[in-house]
Amino acid sequence: MWQVRWRNRAESDLMRLPRQGRERVLTAIERLAETGQGDVLKLQGEESEWRLRVGAWRVRLTIDRGNRTLEILRVLHRREAYR
Repeated sequence: MWQVRWRNRAESDLMRLPRQGRERVLTAIERLAETGQGDVLKLQGEESEWRLRVGAWRVRLTIDRGNRTLEILRVLHRREAYR
């Protein structure tokens, strides 16, 4: 089990999502933290950022394997996530 930390900006991003989208994102993050499963890719050009794809939403995060911590940086629609 990995610990999940949320940045303030990510929490506010999450609260702006529609209820159904918010539930899907939270479920995907919980699954990633518990089992390591999810559509996760390392972002090119970013030193330590990863993205978790959840439908049209993208969760930008960092992974600290030493401390077993996922830090959620942003939760954005796919058209805004990579700008």
